[in-house]
Amino acid sequence: MTNNANSPATPARAVPLIEVRNLQKHFPLPGGWFTRERRYVHAVDNVSFVVQRGEALGLVGESGCGKTTLGRLILRLAEPTAGEILFDGQPIAGLNKAALRPLRPKMQVVFQNPLQSLSPRLRVFDIVAEPLRTHGLAAGGALRERVVALLEQVGLGAQYLERFPHEISGGQCQRVAIARALALAPQLLVLDEPTSALDVSVQAQILNLLADLRRRLGLTYLFISHDLSVVEYISDRIAVMYLGEIVEIGPSARVFAAPRHPYTQALLSAVPEPHFPVRRELVVLEGAVPSPANPPPGCRFHTRCPLAFDLCRQRKPALAAGPDPAWLAACHLLEDRNEPS
Repeated sequence: MTNNANSPATPARAVPLIEVRNLQKHFPLPGGWFTRERRYVHAVDNVSFVVQRGEALGLVGESGCGKTTLGRLILRLAEPTAGEILFDGQPIAGLNKAALRPLRPKMQVVFQNPLQSLSPRLRVFDIVAEPLRTHGLAAGGALRERVVALLEQVGLGAQYLERFPHEISGGQCQRVAIARALALAPQLLVLDEPTSALDVSVQAQILNLLADLRRRLGLTYLFISHDLSVVEYISDRIAVMYLGEIVEIGPSARVFAAPRHPYTQALLSAVPEPHFPVRRELVVLEGAVPSPANPPPGCRFHTRCPLAFDLCRQRKPALAAGPDPAWLAACHLLEDRNEPS
């Protein structure tokens, strides 16, 4: 199901479109009656990665691991606790609303549930036209022509202009949301579970649309999902998150063929996909995910890892490369090993 044929030719990669350095987001918890000690939820903890222009990076992990929070931080819809975010080489983590305004058209988002992300009081025309009006890019007849062109770009047309979201299907609503996101000609799309609320047949249509738009428009994607088969199809690289940290990141084809981190191995073993290159034995993880308000010491995965040993409980492993410098994993079992490339 790998979609390498839809990957656009990537230009020179001197400056990544997105660079994240040691990004953190800690949410304060309400204080107790008998203590003044402040406690925090460690939603995102020291995350670093880059996304090149024209690339699709898939971000996967269990619910509550910090995927959506990370996407919101990159879009500056949430304020980071610490760390740096660079967009096209420009630091944006400390910018105020006025300074961010010129950058907003360059980065857009498509949310999980289209019916919740579209105003039920607006017709399709006004939904797609809203960003164009806000930024003063079109008016009158030119505005209508631009909206129709955007709808046609996502497989709809002028016959949908006067309809409300409740008058069209979920897949058509998501196409409207994508058209709205494309209105300002962005460079980056953050796609937060864009197909999980749709039927399987409609999911395939939306994924094919996204792959085609990326190829034709040269878009860059951060694709957030818990569905590994979807991520495999749409992504050039995959980043696996666990309890606020990235535990493995590398080329999708290689990670899916031979995952290095035990958590990634467990995730992939649970996917009933006959097209995977190797049939894997199911890895059953014991226990529950620890609380992000009280993450365990050492490797955060050691409480559920079937391969954990004493060092895992004492020291946090570094996200380090093996023979392939573009393929990183954070596991003590991989240290000082001569892994096959």
